[in-house]
Amino acid sequence: MSANTSNTTVSTGGLPSRRNTELALLVFAVLIPVLAYANVGLAMDEELPAGMLGYGLGLGLMAGVAHLVVRRFARYADPLMLPIATLLNGMGLVLIWRLDQEPTITTDALGGPMAADQLIWSTLGVALFLGVLVFLKDHRILQRYTYISMVLALVLLVAPITPLGTEVNGARIWIDIPGVGSLQPGEFAKIVIAVFFAGYLMVKRDALALASRRFMGLYWPRGRDLGPIVVIWLISLMILVFETDLGTSLLFFGIFVVMLYVATERTSWIIFGLLLSASGAVFVASTNAHVEERVDNWLNPLATVNGGVTETAQSMYAFGSGGLMGSGLGQGYSRLIGGIATKSDYILATVGEELGLVGLMAIILLYGLLIERGLRTALATRDPFGKLLAIGLTGVFAIQVFVVAGGVTGLIPLTGMTMPFLAQGGSSVIANWALIALLLRISDTARRPAPAPAPSMAADETQVVRT
Repeated sequence: MSANTSNTTVSTGGLPSRRNTELALLVFAVLIPVLAYANVGLAMDEELPAGMLGYGLGLGLMAGVAHLVVRRFARYADPLMLPIATLLNGMGLVLIWRLDQEPTITTDALGGPMAADQLIWSTLGVALFLGVLVFLKDHRILQRYTYISMVLALVLLVAPITPLGTEVNGARIWIDIPGVGSLQPGEFAKIVIAVFFAGYLMVKRDALALASRRFMGLYWPRGRDLGPIVVIWLISLMILVFETDLGTSLLFFGIFVVMLYVATERTSWIIFGLLLSASGAVFVASTNAHVEERVDNWLNPLATVNGGVTETAQSMYAFGSGGLMGSGLGQGYSRLIGGIATKSDYILATVGEELGLVGLMAIILLYGLLIERGLRTALATRDPFGKLLAIGLTGVFAIQVFVVAGGVTGLIPLTGMTMPFLAQGGSSVIANWALIALLLRISDTARRPAPAPAPSMAADETQVVRT
Protein backbone atom coordinates (compact mmCIF):
# COMPACT_ATOMS: atom_id res chain seq x y z
CA MET A 1 0.00 0.00 0.00
CA SER A 2 2.74 2.48 0.93
CA ALA A 3 4.68 1.69 -2.24
CA ASN A 4 1.65 2.34 -4.43
CA THR A 5 0.95 5.57 -2.60
CA SER A 6 4.52 6.85 -3.10
CA ASN A 7 4.30 6.14 -6.84
CA THR A 8 1.26 8.38 -7.19
CA THR A 9 2.86 11.32 -5.41
CA VAL A 10 4.13 14.16 -7.61
CA SER A 11 7.05 16.13 -6.24
CA THR A 12 7.03 19.89 -6.68
CA GLY A 13 10.80 20.03 -6.40
CA GLY A 14 11.58 17.76 -9.35
CA LEU A 15 12.12 20.61 -11.84
CA PRO A 16 15.68 21.96 -11.57
CA SER A 17 15.82 25.62 -10.63
CA ARG A 18 19.08 26.15 -12.61
CA ARG A 19 20.37 28.59 -10.01
CA ASN A 20 23.81 26.93 -9.96
CA THR A 21 23.96 27.42 -13.74
CA GLU A 22 23.17 31.08 -13.20
CA LEU A 23 25.92 31.37 -10.57
CA ALA A 24 28.52 29.80 -12.88
CA LEU A 25 27.55 32.16 -15.70
CA LEU A 26 27.72 35.13 -13.34
CA VAL A 27 31.36 34.31 -12.59
CA PHE A 28 32.18 34.71 -16.28
CA ALA A 29 29.93 37.77 -16.51
CA VAL A 30 32.09 39.47 -13.88
CA LEU A 31 35.49 38.17 -15.01
CA ILE A 32 35.12 39.28 -18.64
CA PRO A 33 34.57 43.00 -17.83
CA VAL A 34 37.39 42.91 -15.25
CA LEU A 35 39.78 41.50 -17.86
CA ALA A 36 38.56 44.12 -20.35
CA TYR A 37 39.23 46.81 -17.72
CA ALA A 38 42.78 45.52 -17.30
CA ASN A 39 43.20 45.41 -21.08
CA VAL A 40 42.31 49.10 -21.40
CA GLY A 41 44.80 50.07 -18.69
CA LEU A 42 47.62 48.04 -20.25
CA ALA A 43 46.90 49.42 -23.72
CA MET A 44 46.77 53.08 -22.68
CA ASP A 45 49.23 53.30 -19.75
CA GLU A 46 51.12 49.99 -19.97
CA GLU A 47 50.06 49.12 -16.44
CA LEU A 48 47.06 47.69 -14.64
CA PRO A 49 44.57 50.44 -13.73
CA ALA A 50 44.53 51.41 -10.07
CA GLY A 51 40.77 50.96 -9.71
CA MET A 52 40.60 47.49 -11.22
CA LEU A 53 40.30 45.67 -7.88
CA GLY A 54 37.59 47.99 -6.61
CA TYR A 55 35.70 47.75 -9.88
CA GLY A 56 35.85 43.95 -9.87
CA LEU A 57 34.74 43.72 -6.25
CA GLY A 58 31.89 46.17 -6.80
CA LEU A 59 30.57 44.40 -9.88
CA GLY A 60 30.99 41.01 -8.19
CA LEU A 61 29.14 42.20 -5.08
CA MET A 62 26.22 43.50 -7.14
CA ALA A 63 26.02 40.26 -9.10
CA GLY A 64 26.31 38.12 -5.96
CA VAL A 65 23.57 39.95 -4.07
CA ALA A 66 21.29 39.86 -7.11
CA HIS A 67 21.87 36.11 -7.45
CA LEU A 68 21.07 35.45 -3.79
CA VAL A 69 17.82 37.41 -4.04
CA VAL A 70 16.82 35.57 -7.22
CA ARG A 71 17.67 32.25 -5.55
CA ARG A 72 15.47 33.18 -2.60
CA PHE A 73 12.51 35.01 -4.20
CA ALA A 74 12.45 33.76 -7.81
CA ARG A 75 13.91 30.29 -7.56
CA TYR A 76 12.63 29.03 -10.92
CA ALA A 77 13.38 32.16 -12.95
CA ASP A 78 15.30 32.01 -16.23
CA PRO A 79 19.01 31.37 -15.47
CA LEU A 80 20.44 33.42 -18.39
CA MET A 81 18.85 36.85 -18.04
CA LEU A 82 20.76 38.02 -14.96
CA PRO A 83 24.22 36.97 -16.25
CA ILE A 84 23.65 38.60 -19.65
CA ALA A 85 22.44 41.85 -18.07
CA THR A 86 25.43 41.82 -15.69
CA LEU A 87 27.88 41.26 -18.56
CA LEU A 88 26.39 44.05 -20.68
CA ASN A 89 26.32 46.45 -17.73
CA GLY A 90 29.91 45.58 -16.83
CA MET A 91 31.16 46.07 -20.39
CA GLY A 92 29.30 49.37 -20.55
CA LEU A 93 31.15 50.58 -17.46
CA VAL A 94 34.47 49.55 -19.02
CA LEU A 95 33.72 51.37 -22.29
CA ILE A 96 32.62 54.55 -20.52
CA TRP A 97 35.76 54.50 -18.34
CA ARG A 98 37.88 53.94 -21.44
CA LEU A 99 36.31 57.02 -23.11
CA ASP A 100 36.82 59.00 -19.90
CA GLN A 101 40.56 58.72 -20.55
CA GLU A 102 40.20 60.94 -23.64
CA PRO A 103 40.69 64.59 -22.54
CA THR A 104 38.89 66.07 -25.55
CA ILE A 105 35.58 64.40 -24.71
CA THR A 106 35.91 64.52 -20.92
CA THR A 107 35.91 68.26 -20.37
CA ASP A 108 33.91 70.00 -17.65
CA ALA A 109 31.59 71.41 -20.32
CA LEU A 110 30.77 67.86 -21.43
CA GLY A 111 30.17 66.59 -17.88
CA GLY A 112 33.67 65.36 -17.02
CA PRO A 113 34.36 61.69 -16.20
CA MET A 114 31.18 59.62 -16.16
CA ALA A 115 32.22 56.08 -15.25
CA ALA A 116 31.95 56.65 -11.48
CA ASP A 117 28.46 58.16 -11.81
CA GLN A 118 27.42 55.32 -14.10
CA LEU A 119 28.55 52.81 -11.47
CA ILE A 120 26.38 54.58 -8.89
CA TRP A 121 23.40 54.55 -11.25
CA SER A 122 24.02 50.85 -11.94
CA THR A 123 23.99 50.18 -8.19
CA LEU A 124 20.66 51.99 -7.88
CA GLY A 125 19.36 49.95 -10.82
CA VAL A 126 20.33 46.69 -9.13
CA ALA A 127 18.69 47.94 -5.91
CA LEU A 128 15.45 48.54 -7.83
CA PHE A 129 15.87 45.09 -9.40
CA LEU A 130 16.05 43.58 -5.91
CA GLY A 131 13.07 45.60 -4.72
CA VAL A 132 10.87 44.40 -7.59
CA LEU A 133 11.70 40.75 -6.91
CA VAL A 134 11.24 41.04 -3.14
CA PHE A 135 8.01 43.04 -3.04
CA LEU A 136 6.25 41.95 -6.25
CA LYS A 137 5.23 38.42 -5.37
CA ASP A 138 3.06 37.87 -8.45
CA HIS A 139 3.12 39.82 -11.72
CA ARG A 140 -0.66 39.46 -12.05
CA ILE A 141 -1.07 42.06 -9.31
CA LEU A 142 -0.10 44.68 -11.88
CA GLN A 143 -3.25 43.93 -13.85
CA ARG A 144 -5.27 45.75 -11.19
CA TYR A 145 -3.51 48.99 -12.08
CA THR A 146 -4.16 48.98 -15.83
CA TYR A 147 -5.68 52.45 -16.14
CA ILE A 148 -3.56 53.90 -13.36
CA SER A 149 -0.58 52.80 -15.43
CA MET A 150 -1.93 54.70 -18.42
CA VAL A 151 -2.24 57.91 -16.40
CA LEU A 152 1.21 57.46 -14.88
CA ALA A 153 2.76 56.84 -18.31
CA LEU A 154 1.19 59.99 -19.72
CA VAL A 155 2.42 62.01 -16.73
CA LEU A 156 5.95 60.72 -17.26
CA LEU A 157 5.83 61.48 -20.98
CA VAL A 158 4.50 65.00 -20.48
CA ALA A 159 6.87 65.87 -17.62
CA PRO A 160 9.73 67.15 -19.85
CA ILE A 161 7.55 69.92 -21.32
CA THR A 162 6.73 71.24 -17.83
CA PRO A 163 8.95 73.82 -16.09
CA LEU A 164 11.01 70.92 -14.72
CA GLY A 165 12.08 69.94 -18.23
CA THR A 166 15.40 70.85 -19.84
CA GLU A 167 16.58 70.69 -23.45
CA VAL A 168 19.75 68.77 -24.34
CA ASN A 169 21.11 68.45 -27.89
CA GLY A 170 17.88 69.75 -29.39
CA ALA A 171 15.57 67.31 -27.56
CA ARG A 172 13.49 68.20 -24.52
CA ILE A 173 13.39 64.78 -22.83
CA TRP A 174 14.97 65.49 -19.44
CA ILE A 175 13.73 66.81 -16.11
CA ASP A 176 15.85 68.29 -13.32
CA ILE A 177 15.05 67.03 -9.82
CA PRO A 178 16.73 69.02 -7.04
CA GLY A 179 19.16 66.87 -5.09
CA VAL A 180 18.96 64.02 -7.60
CA GLY A 181 19.99 65.46 -10.95
CA SER A 182 18.67 64.94 -14.46
CA LEU A 183 16.36 62.03 -15.23
CA GLN A 184 14.71 60.88 -18.44
CA PRO A 185 11.08 60.00 -17.60
CA GLY A 186 10.52 58.29 -20.95
CA GLU A 187 12.80 55.42 -19.88
CA PHE A 188 10.38 54.55 -17.07
CA ALA A 189 7.28 55.32 -19.12
CA LYS A 190 8.13 52.52 -21.55
CA ILE A 191 7.73 49.93 -18.77
CA VAL A 192 4.56 51.47 -17.36
CA ILE A 193 2.95 51.70 -20.80
CA ALA A 194 3.68 48.00 -21.40
CA VAL A 195 1.71 47.20 -18.22
CA PHE A 196 -1.21 49.30 -19.49
CA PHE A 197 -1.20 47.74 -22.96
CA ALA A 198 -1.08 44.22 -21.49
CA GLY A 199 -4.07 44.87 -19.24
CA TYR A 200 -6.07 46.71 -21.90
CA LEU A 201 -5.48 44.22 -24.71
CA MET A 202 -6.26 41.24 -22.50
CA VAL A 203 -9.79 42.62 -22.09
CA LYS A 204 -10.29 43.98 -25.62
CA ARG A 205 -8.46 41.42 -27.74
CA ASP A 206 -11.57 39.46 -28.78
CA ALA A 207 -13.31 42.59 -30.09
CA LEU A 208 -10.16 43.70 -31.89
CA ALA A 209 -9.53 40.25 -33.39
CA LEU A 210 -13.03 39.15 -34.42
CA ALA A 211 -14.80 42.39 -35.33
CA SER A 212 -13.23 43.49 -38.62
CA ARG A 213 -13.92 44.12 -42.30
CA ARG A 214 -12.22 42.58 -45.31
CA PHE A 215 -10.57 44.96 -47.79
CA MET A 216 -7.86 44.21 -50.38
CA GLY A 217 -7.42 40.68 -49.04
CA LEU A 218 -6.83 41.79 -45.45
CA TYR A 219 -9.05 42.09 -42.41
CA TRP A 220 -9.10 45.71 -41.28
CA PRO A 221 -10.34 46.94 -37.87
CA ARG A 222 -13.70 48.60 -37.54
CA GLY A 223 -13.86 52.35 -37.11
CA ARG A 224 -14.83 52.12 -33.46
CA ASP A 225 -11.91 49.80 -32.75
CA LEU A 226 -9.43 52.19 -34.39
CA GLY A 227 -9.83 54.60 -31.49
CA PRO A 228 -7.03 53.29 -29.24
CA ILE A 229 -4.40 52.98 -31.97
CA VAL A 230 -5.23 56.42 -33.40
CA VAL A 231 -5.00 57.97 -29.94
CA ILE A 232 -1.64 56.31 -29.34
CA TRP A 233 -0.45 57.51 -32.75
CA LEU A 234 -1.51 61.09 -32.02
CA ILE A 235 0.12 61.03 -28.59
CA SER A 236 3.38 59.80 -30.08
CA LEU A 237 3.21 62.58 -32.67
CA MET A 238 2.63 65.15 -29.95
CA ILE A 239 5.63 63.85 -28.02
CA LEU A 240 7.75 64.12 -31.14
CA VAL A 241 6.52 67.64 -31.95
CA PHE A 242 6.81 69.19 -28.50
CA GLU A 243 9.85 67.28 -27.22
CA THR A 244 11.53 66.38 -30.56
CA ASP A 245 12.00 62.91 -29.11
CA LEU A 246 12.00 60.66 -32.16
CA GLY A 247 13.22 57.57 -30.27
CA THR A 248 10.54 57.50 -27.59
CA SER A 249 7.81 58.15 -30.15
CA LEU A 250 8.92 55.21 -32.29
CA LEU A 251 9.21 53.01 -29.21
CA PHE A 252 5.88 54.12 -27.78
CA PHE A 253 3.94 53.48 -30.98
CA GLY A 254 5.90 50.40 -32.06
CA ILE A 255 5.33 48.47 -28.86
CA PHE A 256 1.57 49.05 -29.07
CA VAL A 257 1.43 47.69 -32.62
CA VAL A 258 3.55 44.66 -31.67
CA MET A 259 1.38 43.82 -28.66
CA LEU A 260 -1.77 44.40 -30.68
CA TYR A 261 -0.59 41.94 -33.33
CA VAL A 262 0.30 39.33 -30.72
CA ALA A 263 -3.06 39.73 -29.00
CA THR A 264 -5.20 39.61 -32.15
CA GLU A 265 -3.01 37.73 -34.69
CA ARG A 266 -4.23 40.17 -37.36
CA THR A 267 -1.58 41.13 -39.95
CA SER A 268 -3.69 44.14 -40.89
CA TRP A 269 -2.76 45.82 -37.59
CA ILE A 270 0.93 45.64 -38.49
CA ILE A 271 0.32 47.13 -41.95
CA PHE A 272 -1.98 49.81 -40.57
CA GLY A 273 0.52 50.67 -37.85
CA LEU A 274 3.39 50.94 -40.31
CA LEU A 275 1.33 53.23 -42.56
CA LEU A 276 0.47 55.49 -39.64
CA SER A 277 4.03 55.62 -38.32
CA ALA A 278 5.49 56.29 -41.78
CA SER A 279 3.02 59.08 -42.52
CA GLY A 280 3.60 60.64 -39.11
CA ALA A 281 7.38 60.47 -39.45
CA VAL A 282 7.30 62.08 -42.92
CA PHE A 283 5.04 64.87 -41.69
CA VAL A 284 7.16 65.70 -38.65
CA ALA A 285 10.47 65.36 -40.52
CA SER A 286 9.25 67.97 -42.99
CA THR A 287 8.06 70.41 -40.32
CA ASN A 288 10.49 70.01 -37.39
CA ALA A 289 13.98 71.45 -37.90
CA HIS A 290 15.74 69.16 -35.41
CA VAL A 291 14.24 65.97 -36.84
CA GLU A 292 14.84 67.24 -40.38
CA GLU A 293 18.52 67.76 -39.52
CA ARG A 294 18.86 64.18 -38.28
CA VAL A 295 17.20 62.82 -41.39
CA ASP A 296 19.48 64.95 -43.56
CA ASN A 297 22.57 63.66 -41.71
CA TRP A 298 21.32 60.13 -42.35
CA LEU A 299 20.77 60.75 -46.06
CA ASN A 300 24.01 62.73 -46.52
CA PRO A 301 26.42 61.46 -43.85
CA LEU A 302 29.56 62.64 -45.67
CA ALA A 303 28.38 66.23 -46.02
CA THR A 304 30.55 68.79 -44.21
CA VAL A 305 29.11 70.73 -41.28
CA ASN A 306 31.01 73.69 -39.80
CA GLY A 307 34.14 72.65 -41.64
CA GLY A 308 34.02 68.98 -40.57
CA VAL A 309 32.11 65.80 -41.29
CA THR A 310 29.06 64.78 -39.32
CA GLU A 311 29.05 62.53 -36.26
CA THR A 312 27.34 59.90 -38.41
CA ALA A 313 30.28 59.93 -40.82
CA GLN A 314 32.81 59.65 -37.97
CA SER A 315 30.86 56.68 -36.64
CA MET A 316 31.04 55.01 -40.06
CA TYR A 317 34.79 55.67 -40.19
CA ALA A 318 35.13 54.04 -36.76
CA PHE A 319 33.35 50.89 -37.90
CA GLY A 320 35.46 50.77 -41.04
CA SER A 321 38.78 51.18 -39.24
CA GLY A 322 37.87 48.46 -36.75
CA GLY A 323 37.80 45.78 -39.42
CA LEU A 324 37.25 42.18 -38.40
CA MET A 325 39.14 41.99 -35.09
CA GLY A 326 39.34 45.64 -34.07
CA SER A 327 42.20 47.86 -33.03
CA GLY A 328 42.07 46.67 -29.41
CA LEU A 329 40.49 48.20 -26.32
CA GLY A 330 42.00 51.60 -25.61
CA GLN A 331 43.63 51.95 -29.03
CA GLY A 332 40.85 53.43 -31.13
CA TYR A 333 39.98 56.99 -32.15
CA SER A 334 36.35 57.24 -31.07
CA ARG A 335 37.16 60.64 -29.59
CA LEU A 336 36.97 62.02 -33.13
CA ILE A 337 33.19 61.56 -33.03
CA GLY A 338 33.23 64.31 -30.42
CA GLY A 339 30.76 65.50 -27.83
CA ILE A 340 28.91 63.76 -25.04
CA ALA A 341 27.16 61.52 -27.60
CA THR A 342 30.35 59.44 -27.88
CA LYS A 343 29.56 57.83 -24.52
CA SER A 344 25.83 57.48 -25.12
CA ASP A 345 24.38 57.50 -28.64
CA TYR A 346 27.56 56.36 -30.40
CA ILE A 347 29.08 53.98 -27.89
CA LEU A 348 28.53 51.11 -30.34
CA ALA A 349 31.02 52.86 -32.63
CA THR A 350 33.68 52.36 -29.96
CA VAL A 351 32.75 48.68 -29.79
CA GLY A 352 33.00 48.35 -33.56
CA GLU A 353 36.35 50.13 -33.78
CA GLU A 354 38.16 48.57 -30.83
CA LEU A 355 36.57 45.10 -30.76
CA GLY A 356 35.92 44.84 -34.48
CA LEU A 357 33.10 43.07 -36.26
CA VAL A 358 33.65 40.01 -34.05
CA GLY A 359 33.21 41.99 -30.85
CA LEU A 360 30.26 43.96 -32.20
CA MET A 361 28.47 40.78 -33.25
CA ALA A 362 29.17 39.26 -29.83
CA ILE A 363 27.45 42.22 -28.17
CA ILE A 364 24.51 42.05 -30.60
CA LEU A 365 24.20 38.30 -29.98
CA LEU A 366 24.02 38.95 -26.23
CA TYR A 367 21.13 41.31 -26.83
CA GLY A 368 19.55 38.77 -29.17
CA LEU A 369 19.88 36.02 -26.58
CA LEU A 370 18.30 38.22 -23.91
CA ILE A 371 15.40 38.97 -26.27
CA GLU A 372 15.04 35.27 -27.07
CA ARG A 373 14.79 34.42 -23.37
CA GLY A 374 12.09 37.06 -22.99
CA LEU A 375 10.09 35.59 -25.86
CA ARG A 376 10.63 32.11 -24.43
CA THR A 377 9.21 33.36 -21.13
CA ALA A 378 6.15 34.72 -22.93
CA LEU A 379 5.56 31.37 -24.65
CA ALA A 380 5.86 29.48 -21.36
CA THR A 381 3.56 31.79 -19.40
CA ARG A 382 0.12 30.33 -18.79
CA ASP A 383 -1.92 33.45 -17.97
CA PRO A 384 -2.86 35.88 -20.80
CA PHE A 385 -1.80 39.02 -18.92
CA GLY A 386 1.64 37.63 -18.14
CA LYS A 387 2.07 36.49 -21.74
CA LEU A 388 1.23 39.95 -23.12
CA LEU A 389 3.33 41.70 -20.48
CA ALA A 390 6.36 39.54 -21.25
CA ILE A 391 5.90 40.22 -24.97
CA GLY A 392 5.55 43.94 -24.25
CA LEU A 393 8.67 44.19 -22.09
CA THR A 394 10.70 42.11 -24.52
CA GLY A 395 9.39 44.19 -27.41
CA VAL A 396 10.40 47.41 -25.64
CA PHE A 397 13.91 46.05 -25.22
CA ALA A 398 14.14 44.71 -28.78
CA ILE A 399 12.83 47.88 -30.44
CA GLN A 400 15.24 50.01 -28.42
CA VAL A 401 18.21 47.85 -29.43
CA PHE A 402 17.15 47.94 -33.09
CA VAL A 403 16.54 51.70 -33.13
CA VAL A 404 19.90 52.52 -31.50
CA ALA A 405 21.98 50.01 -33.47
CA GLY A 406 20.21 51.01 -36.69
CA GLY A 407 20.87 54.68 -36.06
CA VAL A 408 24.58 54.25 -35.26
CA THR A 409 25.22 51.97 -38.25
CA GLY A 410 23.30 54.24 -40.64
CA LEU A 411 20.36 51.92 -41.29
CA ILE A 412 17.85 54.49 -39.99
CA PRO A 413 18.17 58.09 -38.76
CA LEU A 414 19.69 58.51 -35.32
CA THR A 415 17.00 58.85 -32.64
CA GLY A 416 18.92 59.88 -29.53
CA MET A 417 18.06 56.76 -27.52
CA THR A 418 20.67 54.89 -25.49
CA MET A 419 21.82 51.31 -25.92
CA PRO A 420 20.42 49.35 -22.94
CA PHE A 421 23.02 48.70 -20.19
CA LEU A 422 25.91 49.64 -22.51
CA ALA A 423 25.62 53.39 -22.98
CA GLN A 424 26.01 56.17 -20.45
CA GLY A 425 22.69 57.16 -18.89
CA GLY A 426 21.39 56.79 -15.36
CA SER A 427 17.69 56.64 -16.19
CA SER A 428 18.29 54.01 -18.85
CA VAL A 429 20.28 51.60 -16.71
CA ILE A 430 17.84 51.88 -13.77
CA ALA A 431 14.79 51.32 -15.98
CA ASN A 432 16.35 48.35 -17.77
CA TRP A 433 17.25 46.63 -14.51
CA ALA A 434 13.60 46.99 -13.47
CA LEU A 435 12.57 45.54 -16.84
CA ILE A 436 14.79 42.49 -16.31
CA ALA A 437 13.35 42.03 -12.81
CA LEU A 438 9.80 41.96 -14.18
CA LEU A 439 10.77 39.41 -16.82
CA LEU A 440 12.41 37.25 -14.14
CA ARG A 441 9.27 37.44 -12.00
CA ILE A 442 7.11 36.33 -14.95
CA SER A 443 9.63 33.62 -15.80
CA ASP A 444 9.59 32.30 -12.24
CA THR A 445 5.79 32.00 -12.35
CA ALA A 446 5.90 30.29 -15.75
CA ARG A 447 8.60 27.75 -14.85
CA ARG A 448 7.43 27.03 -11.31
CA PRO A 449 6.11 23.44 -11.09
CA ALA A 450 2.44 23.03 -10.29
CA PRO A 451 1.68 21.67 -6.81
CA ALA A 452 0.89 17.97 -6.57
CA PRO A 453 -2.85 17.27 -6.78
CA ALA A 454 -4.42 15.95 -3.60
CA PRO A 455 -5.20 12.20 -3.84
CA SER A 456 -8.91 11.55 -4.29
CA MET A 457 -10.98 9.46 -1.89
CA ALA A 458 -11.78 6.95 -4.64
CA ALA A 459 -8.09 6.41 -5.36
CA ASP A 460 -7.39 5.78 -1.66
CA GLU A 461 -10.22 3.24 -1.42
CA THR A 462 -8.98 1.44 -4.58
CA GLN A 463 -5.47 1.15 -3.15
CA VAL A 464 -6.85 -0.20 0.12
CA VAL A 465 -8.84 -2.89 -1.71
CA ARG A 466 -5.81 -3.89 -3.78
CA THR A 467 -3.67 -4.17 -0.66
